[in-house]
Amino acid sequence: MRSFGYVSVSEPDAALAALAAHPQAEFLGGGTNLVDLMKLGVRRPGVLIDVSRLPFDRIEPDPAGGVRIGGAVRNSDLAADPLIRQAYPAVAQAVLSGASGQLRNLATVAGNLMQRTRCPYFMDASKPCNKREPGSGCPARAGEHHNLAILGASAACIATSPSDLAVALAALDAEVLLLTEAGETAVPISQFRRLPGAAPDRETDYHGLITGIRLPDSLLAQRMQYRKVRERASYAFAIGSVAAAATVADGVITDCRIAWGAVAAVPWRARQAEQYLIGHPAEPDRFRAAVELELLAADPLPGNAYKTTLISNLTVDLLSRLTGLAA
Repeated sequence: MRSFGYVSVSEPDAALAALAAHPQAEFLGGGTNLVDLMKLGVRRPGVLIDVSRLPFDRIEPDPAGGVRIGGAVRNSDLAADPLIRQAYPAVAQAVLSGASGQLRNLATVAGNLMQRTRCPYFMDASKPCNKREPGSGCPARAGEHHNLAILGASAACIATSPSDLAVALAALDAEVLLLTEAGETAVPISQFRRLPGAAPDRETDYHGLITGIRLPDSLLAQRMQYRKVRERASYAFAIGSVAAAATVADGVITDCRIAWGAVAAVPWRARQAEQYLIGHPAEPDRFRAAVELELLAADPLPGNAYKTTLISNLTVDLLSRLTGLAA
């Protein structure tokens, strides 16, 4: 690991001032992803700004409605919070499905959203990677890609987002609360991270300090569930996941939310599938047709083509259970 500077701050303004003073600085919360990447030589910040002591460690009702989750809230506390478990069960399920208890005790909500891909070529500093070193190439396309993207990828990058929490937040239409010198702004989570395009090293167009997440007040959120498929029973990243909710009246779907994980560089909101379902009968065949419509945009490679079947079966099964149609 290369040497680096360290600054500890206790006020938001001090964090922004330190970031402005050190162009190569990065914020440090729990450090469960950033420190690992520094050890591997993948990340090389000149200065770490420790923001773990900032006053953003609470979960509380938002004055505008819904709930505000502080960026410094530990993942374990988020998953155990009674309000979250009752009103937003998919959030608790997503957090509990990721990592070990020890890591959840340390990792923060803001850090969860900012964690980097686990693509093996990105994680190995001896290998070329456009996300890590623009213009060096993407060996994953011809190499190991069984857990990489089938949606929204580009010739430059097929990495996936590893965050379980972000998938649930995408389905909930959550907002990321971002503090800059101009003040705090709310960014829809669907806009916060970028698809790779020709510049996969640019993962977001927004820069500042994540102070929290805003969850809207929604009865649909209480019905939402999160399901994850992985290659071993615990401590593994998803090879496919879905957060979904649906309301049905007289056998007809009146509202629906679907978001997928482990299929793209961002949580993939299946909006075409949602629109195909709303206003139509709740039927497994229609669920599958909706997923197939969304997957028309998929461009899988030989090693990850299985994900189209996996995500289809996972989504149809969850929607069937949510609407009382499961056998």
